[in-house]
Amino acid sequence: MKSILTPIARFFVGFLFIISGLIKLNDPVGFSFKLEEYFSPGVLNMEFLMEYALSISMFIVVVEVLLGVFLLLGYKLKWTLYSLIAMIVFFTFLTFYSAYFNKVTDCGCFGDAIKLTPWESFTKDVILLVLIAYLWVNRKLINPIKTRRFRTITVLISMLLSLYYLAYVYAHLPQVDFRAYKIGVHIPTAMEVPEDAPQAIYNYHWKFNVEGKEEIYTTNGSYPTIDGEFIGVETELVQKGYEPPIHDFGMETPTGDYTQELLNEDQLLLLISYDLDKSNLEALQQFEKLSKKASAKGYRVALLTASSNEVIESKLGATSIESYFSDQTALKTIVRSNPGAIIVKKGVITDKKHFNDFDKLEF
Repeated sequence: MKSILTPIARFFVGFLFIISGLIKLNDPVGFSFKLEEYFSPGVLNMEFLMEYALSISMFIVVVEVLLGVFLLLGYKLKWTLYSLIAMIVFFTFLTFYSAYFNKVTDCGCFGDAIKLTPWESFTKDVILLVLIAYLWVNRKLINPIKTRRFRTITVLISMLLSLYYLAYVYAHLPQVDFRAYKIGVHIPTAMEVPEDAPQAIYNYHWKFNVEGKEEIYTTNGSYPTIDGEFIGVETELVQKGYEPPIHDFGMETPTGDYTQELLNEDQLLLLISYDLDKSNLEALQQFEKLSKKASAKGYRVALLTASSNEVIESKLGATSIESYFSDQTALKTIVRSNPGAIIVKKGVITDKKHFNDFDKLEF
């Protein structure tokens, strides 16, 4: 039986690590945002690691892919199994912490391709931990594939391809876009909530002082008829309601919300920077040139940022580009480049570019 189960576990674990790693390798910047969320004061309180989140992200995604390859090949088996155990213990801790304390609602295990709840992520990691432990106990049944020369060459090729792809998507954009803002999406439609969409269900826990004793009464929202002194109320989410693919997007100024007006434009160029202080300075200097080029072709040009007006002025100086405030998380999701640019025609995203590719925007 072990001679059958061991290779099954080996290939399952190996392929899962490769798939998970490749999905994150496609979007290392997105995974770094997830790590920043874990390192933030409200979660693990490890702020000193936040500035290294991108480097850690890149290291993890490459190692994850290579460990899967190593396991399938039977390359340096003891070291590979030790490393797999260390990585899965780390991930299991993170997912348990997220699930138990409800801190991070999506672990980012499979990037934006497959969304898992915290408890689903934790369950997945526990299963992997058990399988890897089983492989360790039965490691003598794991036979290397082909010759040492073949394994070494395959490992080197895998490493070089992973590093090349990592560098490419970082310098440009993810080649496969799993996000709600991918090219071809009609933003207004993606923001709609169907009339028959499930509504969120909450329990309300009402605290009363009844004859000197604290009592809790639970309802689905209505105020309970209790002969006592009201102390307070706590809400508990029982069932999450429908959330549209795009739910946090907006384009606002102190004078109002211009989202619908801008999305109705026939031709719109959106220059996007979630934080101008962290933006590439040389790319920001291209804004005026890009704006003039787009305007000459009949485009309306607008800057979307979460930065303040003071920061906009300090970074861009006197500019004719309209600026609008938008949610920082949404801007990070729209384009994995700071700054970046998208073209929107009647609400449909038709092009999206990293700042390294501004000259390739298709007007």
